[in-house]
Amino acid sequence: MTRISVVIASKDRARYIERAIESFERQAGAPSFEVVVVDNASTDDTKAVVERMAARVPFALRYTFEPEPNRGKARNRGIALAQGSLIVFCDDDVFAPPGFLAAHDAAHHASGNLVVNGPILNVPSYEERPRPTAANFSRAFLCTCNVSIPKHALDAVGGFDEQFTLYGWEDTELGVRLREAGLRWRFAWDPYIWHIKTEQSASLDIEVQKALEKAKMARRFIAKSDTPRARLATGAHPLNVLRGRYLLPEWLLAVYAGAASDARMPAPLRAFARGQLLDGVYTRELVRELDGERR
Repeated sequence: MTRISVVIASKDRARYIERAIESFERQAGAPSFEVVVVDNASTDDTKAVVERMAARVPFALRYTFEPEPNRGKARNRGIALAQGSLIVFCDDDVFAPPGFLAAHDAAHHASGNLVVNGPILNVPSYEERPRPTAANFSRAFLCTCNVSIPKHALDAVGGFDEQFTLYGWEDTELGVRLREAGLRWRFAWDPYIWHIKTEQSASLDIEVQKALEKAKMARRFIAKSDTPRARLATGAHPLNVLRGRYLLPEWLLAVYAGAASDARMPAPLRAFARGQLLDGVYTRELVRELDGERR
C-alpha cells in the first residue's frame, strides 16, 4: 500500500521537473511512495520528460494533464489521482534531500491530524545545498512548496478552491479551512527542501506580474475569510491601505524599479530596491482591488 503521494503541479518547466523527479530517486529510508506530476497546460516537452523518467525510476511516477492554467485545479487533479494516505506538495523547481520523505512521514507518526511544513531553502543553483538555519523558520500554516497533509483531511474540506484563478493565496485559504476542520500545525526541521531560484526564474518582470496577481487574489481570500488574521496576512489592514493610497507614488516605484534593474548598483541595494518595488506594486494593486469592491 502506498504511504506517500508527492503531488507536483508544473507548467512549461520541463528542465526543472526532471531534476525534481531525479531527487526522489535518491530517497533513503522512505516508506512506499509515488510521484504525481500534473502538467498544467504546458507547451514544452514536460510530458515526454515525465514519461522518459517513468521508465527508469524505482517508484510509481504518474502523469496527468490539466488544460486550464489554474494552480488549485491542477493540485486537486493530483489529489484525486493520488493513492497515498499522506500527500506531500512541493514545487517543480525544488530538489529534495535524501531524507525528505522519511522526515515528512516521521513527523506524522504522533498524529494523523497534522499539517506539517518544512524549511524552504532558496538557493541560486542545484549545486548549492546548505542546511537549514533559524532564518528558514516560517509560521505559515500551509505553504505548498513544502508541506504534507493527510489525504482524508484534504478530501473532507474539498481540496483547493479553484476560483483562485491567478497566482497567490490558494494555499493560505486552504489552510484556513483545514484549521477550522481541526487540523493542527507543525513545523518540522528535518523535511527541508532546496528551492532553486535562478536569476532567470525570478526575473523582475515575472515577480512584478506575480505581485499584481497576488493582490487580485487577496481580495478573494478576504471575501471568503474576512478576519483580522486574514487582513493582517494580506496587508489589507487600515495602516497598510493608507500607505498604499498616499505613500507609494508612481515616481517612487519608478526609482525602485530603476535601482533594482541597475547592474552597477551593489547587490544589497538592488535586492532592497527589488523588495520595496514588489511590496509597493502589491500594495497599490491591493488598494485598487479593495476600493473597486466597495464601489
